[in-house]
Amino acid sequence: MVIHHKVNGKPEKFNGFLFNLIDSPGHVDFSSEVTAALRVTDGAMVVVDCVSGVCVQTETVLRQAIAERIKPILFMNKMDRALLELQLGAEEMYQTFRRIVENVNVIIATYLDDDGPMGPVMVDPSIGNVGFGSGLHGWAFTLKQFAEMYADKFGVQVDKLMKNLWGDRFFNATTKKWSYTKTDDSSKRGCNQFVLDPILMVFDAIMNVKKEKIQELVKKLSIKLDYDEEDLEGKPLLKAFMRRWLPAGDTMLQMIAFHLPSPVAAQKYRMEMLYEGPHDDDAALAIKNCDPNGPLMMYISKMVPTSDKGRFYAFGRVFSGKVATGMKARIQGPNYVPGKKDDLYEKTIQRTIIMMGKYVECIEDIPCGNIAGLVGVDQYLVKGGTITTFKDAHNLRVMKFSVSPVVRVAVEAKNPADLPKLVEGLKRLAKSDPMVQCIVESSGEHIIAGAGELHLEICLKDLEEDHACIPLKISDPVVSYRETVQAESSQICLAKSANKLNRLHCSAQPMPDGLADDIEGGVINARDEFKSRAKTLSEKYNYDVTEARKIWCFGPDGTGPNLLFDVTKGVQYLNDIKDPMMAGFSWATREGVLCEETLRGVRFNIHDVTVHSDSMHRGGAQIIPAARRVFYASQLTAEPRILEPVYLVEIQCPEPVIGGIYGVINKRRGLVIEESQVIGTPMFIVKAYLPVNESFGFTADLRSNTGGQAFPQCVFDHWQVLPGDPLEIGSKPYQIVTDIRKRKGLKEGIPALDNYLDKM
Repeated sequence: MVIHHKVNGKPEKFNGFLFNLIDSPGHVDFSSEVTAALRVTDGAMVVVDCVSGVCVQTETVLRQAIAERIKPILFMNKMDRALLELQLGAEEMYQTFRRIVENVNVIIATYLDDDGPMGPVMVDPSIGNVGFGSGLHGWAFTLKQFAEMYADKFGVQVDKLMKNLWGDRFFNATTKKWSYTKTDDSSKRGCNQFVLDPILMVFDAIMNVKKEKIQELVKKLSIKLDYDEEDLEGKPLLKAFMRRWLPAGDTMLQMIAFHLPSPVAAQKYRMEMLYEGPHDDDAALAIKNCDPNGPLMMYISKMVPTSDKGRFYAFGRVFSGKVATGMKARIQGPNYVPGKKDDLYEKTIQRTIIMMGKYVECIEDIPCGNIAGLVGVDQYLVKGGTITTFKDAHNLRVMKFSVSPVVRVAVEAKNPADLPKLVEGLKRLAKSDPMVQCIVESSGEHIIAGAGELHLEICLKDLEEDHACIPLKISDPVVSYRETVQAESSQICLAKSANKLNRLHCSAQPMPDGLADDIEGGVINARDEFKSRAKTLSEKYNYDVTEARKIWCFGPDGTGPNLLFDVTKGVQYLNDIKDPMMAGFSWATREGVLCEETLRGVRFNIHDVTVHSDSMHRGGAQIIPAARRVFYASQLTAEPRILEPVYLVEIQCPEPVIGGIYGVINKRRGLVIEESQVIGTPMFIVKAYLPVNESFGFTADLRSNTGGQAFPQCVFDHWQVLPGDPLEIGSKPYQIVTDIRKRKGLKEGIPALDNYLDKM
């Protein structure tokens, strides 16, 4: 297809465009697949159902796209349903479209900085970055296409006419002039008169079998139907006619080519959030300029199973340089630290391939800006990583998922002799899905954690049929909890080292609301320079700047949503025990005192330490266990609580069944937060918070109570404190803690404070 495009004001002719298209599932349980796709692309076509409007998954996808600095364009799908089922008129249809565009722009504005580096990101039909149509029937259009049809007739420039085909622009048939208001009955909205009315006319003629009118339209629009299509009637004819008149392929090509950036343009502003190292080294500059002659920098975002059992293609994007068959490269896993040898392999790339639909083509080399598959890398990486030829290269940033793996099941082989096959199958499953977690508990249980019921169901099916190929026994789903505190410690806790020569004095307190979310969302980063981090904490959370600079570390694993503060004054040898104290903090926050679940939103303060002057007596073996004990004592004295995960549920349904929805949600400790009608349709949208623990069987329960007329979408939203004291025997949190301890094979009952608190 030849496209004429203006470059510096002069028309240039292109004989084609090279696109890498990745389709990703729409269900929120699989939004990790969307994240993996967004990391390796530069633009996103967000598809919205024009009958249902903007749903919870639309917001999730847009939020992910903007976080990855991906430019979105919008496509409104299922127009055939709006016309055939809802029988919408032109003005109703226009108002539906306008409302969806406004909703999408509100979401974009919410998550995007005003002075962002991407330039204008808002979607606007009058500039052509919004498409309309029906994917099922294969037809689509943008206002640009209609403006091109009318431009010669009106003798007006296409760009100018597009502005008149959207918004409050009315055309007066008598005076042949455009105005911002409806002057009289002969004035009609431009979009309705020149875009929607012709489409409605075609639908009316074909669906009501007006043969003369159909022939007239075929002639007028120069449509050539195949010989076997001329005798069709109703929907089949409508499908054939619309495909010939407004082919979806042309619309998508035009929208992508003109409104989504090329790799050269996109990498200029994406480099800063992609690359972890200094922004002026060779790797960073090569990524920024998309330099094919620079060092190789490639990010692997997903492992794709091959026909060869147990092997995977490493699927990713070349950001700079070229990746070639037989070249030697550094394979850096997510835990690689520059200068160290951990999680680093120097190996030869066996083969480079291009994945096109169901076909795989071997190719000699693939330059930057393209998506490639690599053979032979899967044995060194689990889910993803960085591949480079630059010896001082830092990693490309690990992907941030918008959902959390909060639902878990334990799996075991029905036949104990098949255990090695299960272990091997779990390794393959962990590779094949970007977000699933496969964990071996200390009790020996094999745990699979996923985003929700559906995600787990698919993972277990893949494990049983493709990866392990053995019959499995699967436990009931279990929810991941978090531990926290809700008050300051009632006393400053003391722990002595085993040799009684070192003393640690600490306390715990809750962090300000929203800080844990900001740490998990990357707004406040453990890797940030401490001055900029202290500034953010003082401005947003009223921390004193000098206090904010005394954060020793985040935990667990140096990045989690818990903080360790040094509030000591004039203590000797403090820096000598910093590393073992941080190791004890990471251990205590990874496995809390209540039931060894991860801590969240807890701040620990070091008030005073008494350390032996001889370094022999203050080593890690003495300090780490003492630090863990003092942090546990601090947690137990600060009103410990259990946090449970909560879904945001969005349910679409007709009005008569809303009562049934309220009944189901209330029965499951849910809370309805919003109820609104989708304008122009008989459908209502109900939004509610639902604890994940109560969500099992929710979809089936909802359908049975609403006669199958309600469609829910659940997405992880936040953590909330489970009401009740876990230390009080008989309370709900106590029961949950007891069940978790039993499942993990821990001692019965929460350990008493005396186990961790030492006396002066």
